[in-house]
Amino acid sequence: MSASPLTRGRLGVLAATMMALAGSALAQAPSWPTKPVKILVGSPPGGPSDITARVFAEQLGKRYSQPVVVENRPGAGNNLAAGVAAKAEPDGHTLVLSPDTVLTVNPLVYGSQNFDARADLVSVSVLSSFTQMLVCHPSTGAKTVPELVARARNANLTYASGGPGVPGHLASEMFLQGAGIRMQHIPYRGPAPATQAVLAAEVNCGFLATPTVLPHVKAGTLLALAVSSAAPSPLAPDVPTLATALRQPGLDASFRLVLQAPKDTPAAVVRELERAAAEIMKDPAVRTRLQGADLLAQGTTSAQARELMQTEMARWEPLVRRLGLKAD
Repeated sequence: MSASPLTRGRLGVLAATMMALAGSALAQAPSWPTKPVKILVGSPPGGPSDITARVFAEQLGKRYSQPVVVENRPGAGNNLAAGVAAKAEPDGHTLVLSPDTVLTVNPLVYGSQNFDARADLVSVSVLSSFTQMLVCHPSTGAKTVPELVARARNANLTYASGGPGVPGHLASEMFLQGAGIRMQHIPYRGPAPATQAVLAAEVNCGFLATPTVLPHVKAGTLLALAVSSAAPSPLAPDVPTLATALRQPGLDASFRLVLQAPKDTPAAVVRELERAAAEIMKDPAVRTRLQGADLLAQGTTSAQARELMQTEMARWEPLVRRLGLKAD
């Protein structure tokens, strides 16, 4: 029995509606990623960038059912990894996670680069923030910040960092400026050798990533004097903040880890990435994992990331210019 004209009409409308809905779903479905995604990190394994990148990569891979790999390319204050990402195909399949210093400080410190971090990369999201811990070798003779300040007034002390303009260098200079003292800066090629230098008493002190130095503090081979954040570290709640130790409210040397993509990455891909970042970083399990490494999950929008970078540029540029920081 053939359908009546009325029934055929209803079926036609239903079919058209279903096709329209299917077309809408296809239009909304992300066209990214279509292949494995690589996240470059400009520091060795175990640091704040590496930890955040690996937690994020794991969740991103689950979300899109695509492999997401983290590749460490340490060197030049995180510039090496950022430079590789800047020259990658702008399709969202090569990303980089860097400390904000790549954008805020490095363009002022590194005179010869083969890329422009501020122009060649798009800030997708601030995934997390981290701070530094002021540690000293026991032979330095200072167990507190006031004791270190007193020692520095009467002796030529030194401090290590992972290189000119890195977070540990900036935190140290903020401390020295706030305390009104001097210590000689001894830059190393990365945080690992800087930590080893303090452990070996080649250098007196250093502001270094909390997860990196905390095992040595617990072992008694390093002494923790302060953390650079405005609030105490959840991993070392008994260690005072620098602001408290110096009695200078407002002192805060926190740093942000920025997920970036090459310029000209399609806006739709950036939106998909920032949406994924926001949702992943709100996950309680993710937040707990990062907090266990002294990292505060964030997950901002791209616009918020850009605004934060402008604020940090204005914050650190006067210090960089005052010190005349330069690197080969």
